[in-house]
Amino acid sequence: MTEVAPWPKMGTWGREGEAVGCGPMLHLYDTATREVRELALREPGTVSIYLCGPTVYGPPHLGHGRATLVYDVLRRYLEWSGLKVRLVSNITDIDDSIINRANRENRPWRDITTKCEAVWFEAMGKINVARPTDVPRATEYVEQMVTMIGQLVDMGKAYLTDDGVYLSVEQVEGYGLLVHQSLDDMLAGGGDRDVVGAGNKHHPADFVLWKLSKPGEPAWPSPWGEGRPGWHSECVVMSLDLLGEGFDLHCGGQDLKFPHHENERAQAVALGKQFANHWMHHGFVVDSEGEKMSKSLGNVDNLLDLMEHYDPRAYRMLLLQSHYRGPVTVSQDNIDASVKALARFDGIARRFKTPAAAADQGVLGAFRTAMDDDLNTPAAMAVVFDAITQANAAADGGDMVRAHQLVAAVHSIAEAVGLTFSTEEEVPAEAAAKAAALDAARAAKDFAAADALRAELQADGWTVETTKAGTTLRR
Repeated sequence: MTEVAPWPKMGTWGREGEAVGCGPMLHLYDTATREVRELALREPGTVSIYLCGPTVYGPPHLGHGRATLVYDVLRRYLEWSGLKVRLVSNITDIDDSIINRANRENRPWRDITTKCEAVWFEAMGKINVARPTDVPRATEYVEQMVTMIGQLVDMGKAYLTDDGVYLSVEQVEGYGLLVHQSLDDMLAGGGDRDVVGAGNKHHPADFVLWKLSKPGEPAWPSPWGEGRPGWHSECVVMSLDLLGEGFDLHCGGQDLKFPHHENERAQAVALGKQFANHWMHHGFVVDSEGEKMSKSLGNVDNLLDLMEHYDPRAYRMLLLQSHYRGPVTVSQDNIDASVKALARFDGIARRFKTPAAAADQGVLGAFRTAMDDDLNTPAAMAVVFDAITQANAAADGGDMVRAHQLVAAVHSIAEAVGLTFSTEEEVPAEAAAKAAALDAARAAKDFAAADALRAELQADGWTVETTKAGTTLRR
């Protein structure tokens, strides 16, 4: 895409940099301020984003698919708007879950992480998620994490115990920002629960930065003894190394707000560094009972299994028709509805092979307005399907110029949200034979037989299009 002027100086932009009038800038809900506010950019024309990636110890489930698809849509939309995006998304390749699986199966832990990472990217490719700009792995950053932890110890903000190094949260200004609670509120809300590692901590909310290793566990050298970094340390080191201080946007699921994201931020604040300027969190994929889909609950639906039974695009379509901050249930009904929506979407590409006009500016403007309002993809998709209806109506009425303008807008929006068209449709032999018989009946001027065949095909769910070239069928 041609580089355009920095966002603050541009209007609304469509495919190939077509200006479609001045519109609002992208506004997103910010977890830290609890308001929908403008995504301010540190560097004009460039967006820096950090997304917490997978812990690679099993196949991706539907919740993982939502996490990647939400931010893939965001990234594509920003790039469609003319901005340069640097998206960093990590791989957690050392973790208790990985070690536990390795021990259960008596396998090398690196064998598990290597194979699970390959499965992860296979699944992401099938749902058309673009690979992040940078994919750092935790094990590649252990030395930098040791350095950071050492700085915190030297500053008196972290301390050594007999099982590792902990951060003292009482010394972190504004701890609890993302959950909007003070330390006292957090403790009061916890009731009489047991606190992990409480015997070693100066404060119950302190969290581990470095875990001293147990016999047989993976370990790296450090001034405090061999061990491995705590989960919360990897992302703060990677994001600051690759994106720098004050990067634009930190993303992840709502379950990561606390403790993971709060503890990332705490380390940066303790070091005196500016961390993310905006926090974006997406909702859960839930089961039929409203429970979050997770491996620990045992209600996980494998993303690869879904794609074996349905067009992989159907999951993207389903999520586009749901707001990213709300919960989503993946049921038979709504996945079937997404398949039907794809049929309408593909139908426009089959009917109009190549858009032969400039995109309709009103449609692009309406799409941009919806997306700029906290990434309101349900409203944006309503714009798309209204344009499809209008395009078919215009073509039926003989206004092909108008039809092609609308179709060009649909193609542009499809690029912006990562939807691809499928123009190939296999027609069963029986249906194809009826279409051929219909053409033969018309040639013989047996219009009653032709009408009967048309009715049969329509009853079977086919759209029957008859021209001088013959009859074509589409769902």
